[in-house]
Amino acid sequence: MPISGFPEWLPPQRMIEQYVLDRIRTTFELYGFAPLETRAVEPVDTLLSKGETSKEVYLLRRLQEDPDQKSDDNLGLHFDLTVPFARFVVENAGKLNFPFRRYQIQKVWRGERPQEGRYREFLQADIDVVDRDTLPFHYDTEMPLVIGDVFRGLPIPRATILVNNRKVCEGFYRGLGLADTDQVLRTVDKLDRIGPEKVADLLISTAGASRRQAEACLELASISAGDGSFADAVRKLGVDDPLLDEGLAELLQVVETAGRLAPGLVRAELKIARGLDYYTGTVYETQLQGYERYGSICSGGRYDNLAASGTERFPGVGISIGVSRMLGLLFGKNALAVSRKVPTCVLIALPDEEARPGCDAIAAALRGRGISTEVAPVPAKFGKQIRFAERRGIPYVWFPGEPDTVKDIRSGDQVEADAAVWEPPAEDARPRITQQ
Repeated sequence: MPISGFPEWLPPQRMIEQYVLDRIRTTFELYGFAPLETRAVEPVDTLLSKGETSKEVYLLRRLQEDPDQKSDDNLGLHFDLTVPFARFVVENAGKLNFPFRRYQIQKVWRGERPQEGRYREFLQADIDVVDRDTLPFHYDTEMPLVIGDVFRGLPIPRATILVNNRKVCEGFYRGLGLADTDQVLRTVDKLDRIGPEKVADLLISTAGASRRQAEACLELASISAGDGSFADAVRKLGVDDPLLDEGLAELLQVVETAGRLAPGLVRAELKIARGLDYYTGTVYETQLQGYERYGSICSGGRYDNLAASGTERFPGVGISIGVSRMLGLLFGKNALAVSRKVPTCVLIALPDEEARPGCDAIAAALRGRGISTEVAPVPAKFGKQIRFAERRGIPYVWFPGEPDTVKDIRSGDQVEADAAVWEPPAEDARPRITQQ
């Protein structure tokens, strides 16, 4: 029986997921990110200190506790990969070379309400760069470029990375005279969910804003541009603050770098805040064309204070692809297709059981050269074995004999073949993933 929020893909969907993961992994490594996997659990106190997550953390608890052993009640499953990564950096700082670039592809767990594209157990693919004491800002400009490369290599709708900078927001709020900038950020982050009127009312009731201040916050949040014009739009609002100026300069650098190297990929969107408290500067969210109403499928940002040990800090910046979220949305619209239901390229026809050792030898020869091959499960009329291959999308059937022949069952073409040298066309070697 299915359990809501815990997806299980069918084999064709899993092949699509594996294809996507291979593309993600390959691209991350092209940029020099090293692989890492951290444990699934973290101390609950650590998880609860990193944002509004108390209702989402799954606790780790044994069904039958041993009263003589220490309880696991203080452990929870991680809800993202950034918090465990920061902990890993602090614990292993003496063994790492900085700046440290890592990618991490793992399951995470959140106890939120399941809905289309939102799960309780899901796969994320993260990249982060951390350094000691200070992290050069150019890494903030690199993050969207890496993700843009990933998405351009996948058969998915066009992605737009929306960028903001918390310094812009916090500096603007301070310039308005609002002291509780964290509360304002959290409230503005709800804009897409509850709308501007309710956000304005909340700013007045929870952040101490006047009606004029609330309207100014909404004016800032309405600014959006694919080029540097957003900075002029902010300055026209007439608010001054040094932190605001710093944030605008940083956001300009991200937008202009992306505009030069990947036109159309990045857009400044000043309503973005991100709900987790550890972000301190640049923040990213990503929308797929045609799926905007479902929100972000790839998010992240700069965190200067998340990883620290005593007086030593390890500032970082990262971005995370919600792999399960993205694929769940695309699967729900039947937007992706795979050319066959199995990896198999060749089915070796089985004349009779006595021929199985010879058929196994042919299959081994083909597999030895990287050609996915299986032997027919039982001997039957060749027509029935061909239909078995057709149902699974296997393009070629191999007939042992003197000589061997191989048949493309789509076109009907049949040629003599030698297992030591025969190759399928490149487009048939692996299942093809296409956008519907």
